[in-house]
Amino acid sequence: IPVRGYVSCIVACPYEGTIGVSNVARVAETLVDLGCYEISLGDTIGVGTPNRVKDVLSAVKVSIPAKMLAVHFHDTYGQALANIALALDHGVVIIDSSVAGLGGCPYAKGASGNVATEDVLYMLHGMGIKTGIDLEKIVDAGTFICGVLGREPVSKVANAIRAKRVD
Repeated sequence: IPVRGYVSCIVACPYEGTIGVSNVARVAETLVDLGCYEISLGDTIGVGTPNRVKDVLSAVKVSIPAKMLAVHFHDTYGQALANIALALDHGVVIIDSSVAGLGGCPYAKGASGNVATEDVLYMLHGMGIKTGIDLEKIVDAGTFICGVLGREPVSKVANAIRAKRVD
């Protein structure tokens, strides 16, 4: 059974504070040694900035090729898209996201949900990257599930597209 490994809190931890890049690299290497085919590096409390993420990716890529890496960013401080763009520049092409930005981080007070798939797709399509994913259908899916949950999508792109549909 193929197993994907996850390293959470790659920038900071709500309990330990700032996490050393060498610690992230060591844990990622251990997961590869244990047989994981891919490692997802997650800023699960959403405090990362591009410079900090660059440092983490540079440290991890010393021993693990970019083709084995994925990224997972929460958007607490609005840095997720910038961090994803940086990861793309570093050769990482696997991005975790969540329709309508659903999800969250129950152990970190104030941490928001995952980066919204709609926002990631809009950015990727604007960069000329073909995803094979229909943004309009993702917006519809997010609108549907948010209706079921009784909440509004946090995706800026979804909200802009929905507002245009009303006109």
